[in-house]
Amino acid sequence: MRKIIATSGAAAIAAALLSLPGAANAAPSDTRQITSSGTTSIRSLAAGADGLQQPELRAGPDDEGPAAPSTRPDPNFKHGIFPKHPLEAPVVASSAVAATNPAVRASIQGLNHRDQRLANGGNQFSTEPPDQALCVGNGFTVESVNSVLRVYNANAVPVTGVQDLNTFFGYPAAFNRATGNQGPDVIDPVCHFDPDFGRFVVAITTLHVVPATGDFTGRNTIDVAVSNTGDPTGSWTVYSVPAQNDGTEGTPNHGCTTDGTTPGPCFQDYPHIGGDANGIYITTNEYDLFGPNFNAAQVFAFSKAQLAAHPTSVRVTLVPNLHLAGTPGFTVWPATSPANQYATDANGTEFMLSSVAGDGSETGNPTGTARRIGLWALTNTASLGAATPDLRVTNRVINSETYVVPPKAEQKPGPFPLGQCINDTTLATPFGPGCWQFFFNPPEPAHDEVISHLDANDSRMQQTWYTNGVLWGALDTAVRVNGQLKAGVAWFAVEPKINGAGKVGGKVEKQGYLGLANSNLTYPAITMLPNGKGAIAFTVGGADRYPSAGYAAISSAGAVGPIHIVGAGLGPADGFTSYKAFVGSPIRTRWGDYGAAVTDGRSIWMASEYIAQTCTLAQYVATPFGSCGGTRTSLGNWSTRITKITP
Repeated sequence: MRKIIATSGAAAIAAALLSLPGAANAAPSDTRQITSSGTTSIRSLAAGADGLQQPELRAGPDDEGPAAPSTRPDPNFKHGIFPKHPLEAPVVASSAVAATNPAVRASIQGLNHRDQRLANGGNQFSTEPPDQALCVGNGFTVESVNSVLRVYNANAVPVTGVQDLNTFFGYPAAFNRATGNQGPDVIDPVCHFDPDFGRFVVAITTLHVVPATGDFTGRNTIDVAVSNTGDPTGSWTVYSVPAQNDGTEGTPNHGCTTDGTTPGPCFQDYPHIGGDANGIYITTNEYDLFGPNFNAAQVFAFSKAQLAAHPTSVRVTLVPNLHLAGTPGFTVWPATSPANQYATDANGTEFMLSSVAGDGSETGNPTGTARRIGLWALTNTASLGAATPDLRVTNRVINSETYVVPPKAEQKPGPFPLGQCINDTTLATPFGPGCWQFFFNPPEPAHDEVISHLDANDSRMQQTWYTNGVLWGALDTAVRVNGQLKAGVAWFAVEPKINGAGKVGGKVEKQGYLGLANSNLTYPAITMLPNGKGAIAFTVGGADRYPSAGYAAISSAGAVGPIHIVGAGLGPADGFTSYKAFVGSPIRTRWGDYGAAVTDGRSIWMASEYIAQTCTLAQYVATPFGSCGGTRTSLGNWSTRITKITP
C-alpha cells in the first residue's frame, strides 16, 4: 500500500465541519462504452508438478508495497478532521471463546497456496496474501483468491476444479514455464451475487506486462466477468475497462506521474464491490503506477440490468477522485445488500463507508488514529439505466468510537521449515552444503530468520453491508486487552439519511469492539441477515494460538456473542514474505488483505485466512521438495476457511 506524507491540523475546525450538511463531489463526466472481450467458463485444468521450479516469484516491484514519500504538497491539515495527537488504543474486555459451534452447517478448507501455485499446469508464480473474495446465491458459492477461483454447492462441496484467473479472464498464463513468457499480473479479486437478476460478478485489477520481460507496460484494467445465467459453472461474459487514467484508451487524465513530475499512468489498487437496486459498483484506490503518489478513491459504476443481459458492450461510469472534507477518499467500501433491502432515496442510493485514519498516510492523517468515519452516498443510481447516467456523490464526516492502526500479530512458536531452510548451512544439496542454496545464488543470505509477526492491516474500512436501513461496517484497530496491546476489531452501525437537497447525513447508532486476551483478531468482515442476525468473521492468532479462522455472532441490537473457532490453525505462517532473504528488511508478512462474509437470505457464509498445515524441516526437504506430503508448496502455506452458519 503506497505511502504519502502529510501533517495534522486544527481540531477547532472539526466541530464546525461536523455540523455542516454532507459535502458534494463534482458530478462525473466520464461514461464510456466497453466492448466485451469474449466469454469464458471455469474449467478444470491439470495441476502442475510438485517441487521447486524457478522462477517462483514475479520480478519487479510489489504493487502493494511501500512507495517513497509523496512529492505533492498536501493541504489537508487545515481541514482539521484528524486528531492533533495520536489517540490511545481503546481498553477492551476480552471476549469469551465458545466451546461448541452449534450454528455451523458446513466448514471446509477453501482455496490455499498450493491450489494457487499449481493451477494451470503450474504456470503460475507464488503469491501472498490471498485477498479473499466470496459470493453466494442460487445454491452456489464462488470463492476467489490471488490468483484462482472455484465454485461450491450449497453444502460447501466443490463442483468445479481450481481455475487460474489469467485463463479465466482470457489472458496468457502468469508464467509460461515452456517459453518463459509472462502474462498480466491479476490481483485483488472481488465477488458479488446480484439477487435480482441472479448473476455472479467477479472483478480484478490487471497490470499488463511485456511478455518477454514481465515489465509493466503502464496499461491496467478493471476486468469484470458476469455469469450469463444463475449457474456460475456455465458461461460468463468478460468486460475489460481501461483504468490507467492517463488520457489513453478513452480514459481521463488524472495527472499521475512517474517521479512526482513526469506524466505517467495511474494504477487502480484494492478494488471492492457492492450493489444496490440499480447498479454494481467497484471502488478502487488510485496511485501513480511508477511514481510515489496516492491520488484518491474512484468508483466504477455499471447498470446491473445491462450486465445481466451480457450484451456486446456495456456502459461504465467513472466517479473520479473522491474527497472527504478536502482529504483524498481512501478505501471507500460500497455496501452489499440482500434482496429488497435497497435504499430508494434520491432515485436510488448506494451507501459507502470509509475510515479517516487509513494507514496514517493516504488519508493525510499522520497519527493513524481517529474517532470519526466517512459516510458516503452515491445517488440517482436509477440513471444508470440511461444512455448518459447522472450520478451524484455526497459525503459527511460523522463521530465514532476511537480506532487506532493495530500492531502486528505475533505467532505461536512452531516449525517454520522455509525459514529454517534459509538458516540451514549443512544440508547436502546439488549446489553445495546448506538448504538455502535451493533458493539463492551467492551472495549467501544471513541465516537469522525467525517466525514473523503477521501484518494486521491498517485501519482502513473493511466490508460494508446495508440491510433494514442500517449500514454496517468494521475495521482493524489496536485494543488494550488485560493490559496487552493487541489487534482487535471496531464495528459500526450507521443509520444514513438523504435530505431534501440530496445530501447524505446520519450518525453511528451502535458501535463496539472485539478483543481477545493473548490473541489478535484481524481482517474483519461483517454481514447481517434481514432477520437481525449477523456475524463478524476474522483471523484469530497469537502467542498461544496458531492463525485460525473465527467469527462472532452479532445482532441488529448490537449484542455480540463469544468467539467461535471454526478452523483451528495447525502451525505458523511460513511464506516467502515472512523472510528478509526474499523481501528485505523490515519484512512485512502479508496476510489478508481482506476477508469476506455474505448471506444467501437464510444463512451466513464466511471466508478467512488461516494456516491448515504444519511440517518439520525434514519433511519439507523430502521429495517432492517443499510439499510436505502435498499440504503446501516450497514458498507458502496459507489457506482459507469457508464456513456456513445459520444463526
